[in-house]
Amino acid sequence: MQKVNTNTLAEESWSSPKGTFRGAGKEVSEALGRKPSSTDLLERHPFDVEITRLQPGETAYPYHSHSAQWEFYHVIAGTGRVRDAEGTTAIEPGDAFIFKPGEPHQITNDGTEDLIVYVVADNPLGESNHFPDSDKWAVRSPARTIVRAGEYDYWDGED
Repeated sequence: MQKVNTNTLAEESWSSPKGTFRGAGKEVSEALGRKPSSTDLLERHPFDVEITRLQPGETAYPYHSHSAQWEFYHVIAGTGRVRDAEGTTAIEPGDAFIFKPGEPHQITNDGTEDLIVYVVADNPLGESNHFPDSDKWAVRSPARTIVRAGEYDYWDGED
């Protein structure tokens, strides 16, 4: 059995170039040996687990959908809102929700304390993403390429 204690995992932060999107997370699956760029399903793992932390006012990523990936979220602490195709929904500790392929989504911490969310996603090969606000696609197989009638940086048109 492989085991890690998530309290001891290093937290990695990210930010878009202008800081519009940012957050931090603990890559639980990678700590358990997941190799994200491998096409070997035994190395890739069938799902990916992350503990995401957003400070007050932070939005993790641009509004996006996945072509093949499912994502499950469970709010552990803090409050925020989730944007989806139907609008925005307030979230609080204990809330759990899921996005299936093709459902655009985005999470923002609109509270006064850190928003902590467990995220579990399946790990399909050949995944792509659509960004409705900038009409852009990210294509992975397994490397990621951003396209909009040409290649663009991940953050282009987002912040």
